[in-house]
Amino acid sequence: MKVLVMGAGAVGAYFGARLQQIGDEVVFCARGANLAAMCAHGLEFQSCQGDFTLPVTATAEPRDHAPYDLALFCVKSYDTDAAARQIAGCLAPDGVILTLQNGVENEHWLAEAFGRARVLAGNARVGAELTAPGRVVHRTGGAIEFGELEGGETERARRLAEHFRQAGILQSMVADVRAIRWEKLLWNGAFNTVATLSGCAVGALLADEDATALLRNLMGEIAAVARAEGVALGARDIEHQITRSRAALSAVRPSTLQDHQRGKPLEYEALCGAVIRTARRHGIATPYMDAAYALMKLLDQHGRGN
Repeated sequence: MKVLVMGAGAVGAYFGARLQQIGDEVVFCARGANLAAMCAHGLEFQSCQGDFTLPVTATAEPRDHAPYDLALFCVKSYDTDAAARQIAGCLAPDGVILTLQNGVENEHWLAEAFGRARVLAGNARVGAELTAPGRVVHRTGGAIEFGELEGGETERARRLAEHFRQAGILQSMVADVRAIRWEKLLWNGAFNTVATLSGCAVGALLADEDATALLRNLMGEIAAVARAEGVALGARDIEHQITRSRAALSAVRPSTLQDHQRGKPLEYEALCGAVIRTARRHGIATPYMDAAYALMKLLDQHGRGN
C-alpha cells in the first residue's frame, strides 16, 4: 500500500512509521525544521514498545509522490482546508482519506472537498509528543479505531482493518463512527482545554478537586450535546474517562497544551467551538464550554508560548 501521512507530527509520524515497518511505501508530509530533520536523519522514536529509528521519505509537496492508496489526514483542524487543497488529485482511483483529527467536523469538510465515498473517519488512541524535530516520544497506546461515514461495514474497511492489524495499530473497526468521534471529543474537549489553560498534565488536573469538578462539568455539557446528536453519552461515560485517565494517562500532556507551549495556534474551534455550534442548533446552554472557548480564544490570540 502507498500511504501519505498528511501532517507528520507525533500522531502521523507514529502511525506512518508502523505502516512503513510492515513494508508500506509511506510518504511523510511535513514542513520547517521537522521536515529538514526527517530528510537528514529520518524519524527517531523513544517508545514504550521499544525505541527505534527509521529512514523515511519526507516532503513538503505530496503531489511529487502521488498517487496514494491511503492518506492519513493528521493536520491540525485549522489547516484542514489548506491541506485538502494540497492533496487534491493525489489519490489513486480507489484511494481513500482517513481523518484522525480532533473534533467532529473535519470529516464533513473533507467529504465536501472529496466526496463522502472517499472519506473515512476515526480516532488516534495514542499518547505521543514531538519533542524535537524528527524525534517522537511515544508514551502510551498506539492504535486506530475507524469506520465508514455512512456506518456499517464495507469490504474496503475490513481490508484496511486487517492491514492495520498486521501493523499492530488497529484498535477496532466500528459500525457507528459518529459515536466514537463524540466519545473522543468528550475527553479532548475537557482535558485538552483545561490542561492548556492551566499548563498541567492530566495527573495534576485529577489531583485537584476543583479541576476535576470542572472537567466533569465540561464533559457533562459535551455529553448533553452528543445525546442531542443521537449519541448516547452520560454520567457513566464521564466517570469512565476520569477513571481511565487516573489509571493510565497521568503523565500525558495533551496535544493542545504541547502546541501552546511551542507557541503554535490552538485547536479551540475543533475542541470547544464544535460543541458550542452544535449546542446552539439544538437550543442547549453550555455555560462552562462558553467560558472555556472565550479563554482559549484569548490565549490563542494573546498568550502563545507564555
